[in-house]
Amino acid sequence: MPDPIVTTGGGAVRGRADRGARRFLGVPYAAPPRGAGRFAPPAPHRPWTGVRDAGRPGPTAPQPRRDAFGALDMSPFFGPGWERGEDYLAVDVWAPEHAEGCPVLVFAHGGGFVAGSIAAPLYDGAAFARDGVVLVAVGHRLGVAGFLDLPGAPRNRGLLDVVAALRWVRREIGAFGGDPGNVTLFGQSAGATIVAGVLATPGAGGLFRRAITQSGNGLGAFSPEQAAVVTRAAAARLGVEPTAAGFAAVPDDRLVGVVPALAGLDLRAPGAFDPLLGLSPFGLVLDEQPAESRIADVDLLVGTNAEEGNLYLAPQGELATSTAEDVRATAARAHRDPDALVAAYRARRPHASPGELRSAILGDALFGVGSRRLAEAHGRAHVYEFAWRSSAVDGRLGAAHAVELPFVFDRLDLPALRGPRGLLGPDEPPASLAAEVRAAWVSFARTGDPGWPRFGRDGVVRRFDAVSTTTRARDLPGW
Repeated sequence: MPDPIVTTGGGAVRGRADRGARRFLGVPYAAPPRGAGRFAPPAPHRPWTGVRDAGRPGPTAPQPRRDAFGALDMSPFFGPGWERGEDYLAVDVWAPEHAEGCPVLVFAHGGGFVAGSIAAPLYDGAAFARDGVVLVAVGHRLGVAGFLDLPGAPRNRGLLDVVAALRWVRREIGAFGGDPGNVTLFGQSAGATIVAGVLATPGAGGLFRRAITQSGNGLGAFSPEQAAVVTRAAAARLGVEPTAAGFAAVPDDRLVGVVPALAGLDLRAPGAFDPLLGLSPFGLVLDEQPAESRIADVDLLVGTNAEEGNLYLAPQGELATSTAEDVRATAARAHRDPDALVAAYRARRPHASPGELRSAILGDALFGVGSRRLAEAHGRAHVYEFAWRSSAVDGRLGAAHAVELPFVFDRLDLPALRGPRGLLGPDEPPASLAAEVRAAWVSFARTGDPGWPRFGRDGVVRRFDAVSTTTRARDLPGW
């Protein structure tokens, strides 16, 4: 079969046909962010002549290398790191071979706002394309260029990139066989928090019909005062003024190099706790949290994993070694009365070890509470919990953060996900669960109904496991 060619408003692109799908990689949706343009809103890409090769992965956003979490190999999640090149404001598109009027899923990746890319092997969209869905994965600015709050620059430039990609989808996706009137924006982790931010962005709601947040946080934005602490620290490290003009001449290598030096900043402030609990100094910067803002009137699917916090403890050995003091220290980063918080979690989990208690507090603070608030604020959301337990890290990883991703994208056969250091562990994961989860995402993208009732007054939650069930929130430990 000849390589497929699609003509967009920017020019023609040549993709590849593979495994029952057409893929087009590294298709620009905005101009390369250069110099001072790194701190400006996304701008239109200049048209190109001839046919642009879109058969191989494009460059990725400048970022520090991140691929290991202690004993766990997270390279399938983070991808190749910084693959240098200018055109990283680009999308990867997977489409059915004979697509016409297909529903569209637009994906924002995770990585703590400082790392990750659409080149990560987890985000292959071939399975969605075989199911009759066009999958669009969005590359966006990260770290200093994407999320450092700078006087003289728009806030949340990485989020603005995602909105620009949605505008590109509205204009161009019909040429790939997608329906521009049936677009679902979805994301995981930092990407899901970006989705929550887009939901609260005036004017952006008209660009998509539905949204999915996988382990995001509707309460995950920094206040401007908290963001200013990071800005001053970055400027001091780089020896520049804490403004867009001051940062404009700093090369990308130095912007990337300063990111690890900002780890560990205490961003707690009167009346405001660090929503990322010190895991990242970068994130959305908003005057009002998305879950407390006016949310776009779109269909919404919200979910978390049953043991989110295990990712940050089990691979480092801390799930087994955590003490009562560690539990209280984690609670102190999340609540003004840490002893009361620990007591409340202990009452719900009387037999939990200190590590399990710490994981529950950590996971709720990072993802659970903010996801629940987002669902409640929306009022008509569908809610899920992913509970299948990975056997990785000697069986301790469990239903940790990111474990649902191979099931959503049907990547259970990816070699790097398997074995004792792989996200899925050495045991055989249930292929039937991957089919079930992906079918729910596809159904939601098509119709707004994933296959179970909305959360509503009864608190209905779909619990995905080897044997999935529909239950009520009050019957789950985290609720």
